[in-house]
Amino acid sequence: MEIRKAERKKAKLRLGIAAPSGAGKTYSALLMAFGLGGKVGLIDTEHGSGDLYAHLGEYDVISIESPYTVSKYCQAIRAFENAGYNTIIIDSLTHAWAGEGGLLDKQGKMADRGTNSFAAWRTITPEHNALVDAMLQSQCHVIATMRAKQEYVLEANDKGKQQPRKVGMAPVQREGMEYEFTVMLDIDMHHIASASKDRTSLFDGRFFKIDEATGTELLAWLETGAPAPDVNRVIKRDGTNFDHSLKRPALEGIGDDFTPERKQILDQVAKNIVDLFNGDDLIGAYEEYTSVREGDEPLYVRKQLPSHIKTKLRNQGESLKAAA
Repeated sequence: MEIRKAERKKAKLRLGIAAPSGAGKTYSALLMAFGLGGKVGLIDTEHGSGDLYAHLGEYDVISIESPYTVSKYCQAIRAFENAGYNTIIIDSLTHAWAGEGGLLDKQGKMADRGTNSFAAWRTITPEHNALVDAMLQSQCHVIATMRAKQEYVLEANDKGKQQPRKVGMAPVQREGMEYEFTVMLDIDMHHIASASKDRTSLFDGRFFKIDEATGTELLAWLETGAPAPDVNRVIKRDGTNFDHSLKRPALEGIGDDFTPERKQILDQVAKNIVDLFNGDDLIGAYEEYTSVREGDEPLYVRKQLPSHIKTKLRNQGESLKAAA
């Protein structure tokens, strides 16, 4: 444990955009990406709408069709990373949560099959975390759009009865997702953006239309500071192994500082991997294995697995990379 002086470092953009249909999420995300410079890649889950803005500038598209699984999102992110893109637009992140085959749909189907609701969430949560980590650990700028819905709270009126009150728009995603971003922008139906969260302080109190200058302004802020560490020297792209050029940490003591609840979730992930492997679903076991990406959690799960399963999973990962 080291005490060090706080130092601002250069960073990659992590920005969320929430807006109702027709407010201009995709349009705004593309203009901002052009302002950031470099190659732009768009992950399109909106049935081809990503191609409608080709007149704005040059960008490439990866289309995702239902089922909108986390693994598809992660594969698309890695494809753009490996191809050297500067900015990845995820349009939209909502489908991974509320779309057909998304996490809510998967949890509901597990519950319908008789799985305890809490046990189902223990499987879903690591998948959600894997998607968050894929965005946060990316070496690209990431802009994620989300559909928005009207949010209400219940309050007591002057007669003491509960009645709903509008409190603004909320993104259609798992609660708390907006806190993962450096900047969270809300866009209204007049295409006016405002920040509901802004660690840059660039947009404090501002109401504005997003354009290329917005991206340029953000880039200037992101480029201010000391060089950022190269996370790829520590973690490989699939998040499962440490770089062989670095000393691999011992597994003893891994997980000692985890909460009992977190250990329970990770133990369930390890059990799922074993069950999938024993059911001859090696690809499913590998996807479950790579869904855990945060900190020492992959090492903790690895520690629970028999040696022959770890060997097969490692070989599976190498086969997928060779085929890519």
